[in-house]
Amino acid sequence: MKSVEPRQLTFVFADSPKGNKARDSQDESSGKRFLVHIAKGNGRMVPATCTTVARRLLESVVSASNLAQALLNVLRNKGAPGVDGRSVEQVVEEAPALLPELQKSLLGGTYQPGDIRRVWIPKPGGGERGLGIPNVVDRWVQQAVLQVLEPIFEPLFHRSSHGFRANRGAHTAIAEAKQYLGEGYQVVVDLDLSKFFDRVHHQRLLNRLEQQLRDKGVLNLVRQMLKAKVVLPDGTKTSTEEGTPQGGPLSPLLSNIVLDEWDWELERRGLRFVRYADDCNIFVRSQRAGERVMASTRRYLENRLRLQINEAKSSVTQPDKVHFLGFRFGTASSSPNVDVLISAKTKVKLAAKILEMTPRRWGSSLRVCMDKLDRYFQGWIGYFWICTKAGADEFRRYDAHARRRLRAIVICQKKRSRFLYRHLVRRGASSGQAAGVAFYRQGVWSRSNRRGMTKAYPNVWFQGQFGSLYDRWRMANPPEQVPRQLSLAW
Repeated sequence: MKSVEPRQLTFVFADSPKGNKARDSQDESSGKRFLVHIAKGNGRMVPATCTTVARRLLESVVSASNLAQALLNVLRNKGAPGVDGRSVEQVVEEAPALLPELQKSLLGGTYQPGDIRRVWIPKPGGGERGLGIPNVVDRWVQQAVLQVLEPIFEPLFHRSSHGFRANRGAHTAIAEAKQYLGEGYQVVVDLDLSKFFDRVHHQRLLNRLEQQLRDKGVLNLVRQMLKAKVVLPDGTKTSTEEGTPQGGPLSPLLSNIVLDEWDWELERRGLRFVRYADDCNIFVRSQRAGERVMASTRRYLENRLRLQINEAKSSVTQPDKVHFLGFRFGTASSSPNVDVLISAKTKVKLAAKILEMTPRRWGSSLRVCMDKLDRYFQGWIGYFWICTKAGADEFRRYDAHARRRLRAIVICQKKRSRFLYRHLVRRGASSGQAAGVAFYRQGVWSRSNRRGMTKAYPNVWFQGQFGSLYDRWRMANPPEQVPRQLSLAW
């Protein structure tokens, strides 16, 4: 492998609030208490030491403490029932009886995964995405396998792979992309794989697993999971010849194992890239270089990995036109500074969500509407707080739009003009200002921004009712705070 000169990559994070870890044990079911007790045992082996002895890896998977912890993780992740209709709570309650039976079947080789329930969910850009929902017991087994395999493969993955990995994620991916752009690699080869999870080649995946695992029991178990039949919404049952169903705990790890070969090929070619699952950005210095990389990458993926590029979502483009994990970038040739902004698709989704949450014919109190909006804004900014100042300035427009939508709700709820007039006067608008809203002949949207409404419901009033996006961003990025840093040595 081509040697690379060590580099230093710095990721910046704001301190996150400490959660309340207090638990009320009285609310726990007997099944959960049983699992917590077993999970504290010493039955789980160290995964890294299990690769040299046959069957030791499978024993680590089926150890009581590992299985107990796996079911606790499945319970925390919740999720819908599979084909058999059993909920997570039911399986947890039956855990004292199910755990020894599951251990026996896994060690004896008699375990057979159930069918996978296929559901379709709408994709933000149109179309539908297929999810595969295994039975809860099968998710339990997948989680147990994941907990043992992940420590084996995690150190082998490329540093520029950020999806579904501990201590990495969308924010670290954006930080790395930002660094490459600042270094002058300001042409982006934006790659998206077409139906990646449905096209994973089983034998290639198993061969990659076999390179690190010597335990045939675990390999056979993974093979059975990959070959599980899928039940479509109309009841039709189909066999699975390729792909890993999205919806199971093991699928993200398997996808990273498949694409790790691609990562190291890009490294061998000396390319700078950032990958998050099947979404990858490669950074080059010129349009010509980008076109060349796009062509060679297409050939490698199709001929070597038997995967296809989604041509509609892939291109050689400028940073400000990229939609990478909901973000885009602002760059200037004369400055090394790179702005992190929300992408065009994110703007459309945010505007549509505000519209959905503030309907004109809101049938409850304004307080309830603002509480819902406040919770959504809090969750939204929890992801997009890494935007720079230029990106945060765009938040003001959505804050103003939300306030105007709320003022329109007030107009509609007052129904009659004279009721609205009296209400605005009571809230501090002058008689002329109130009349200019209540008896104005234009529609609700036009009236919602007239002087009488902004006087009765000024911006400062809304600040006390719910946190705006821009205010929340400022709280997450106080100028006087020195952010803590996570440094990865390359």
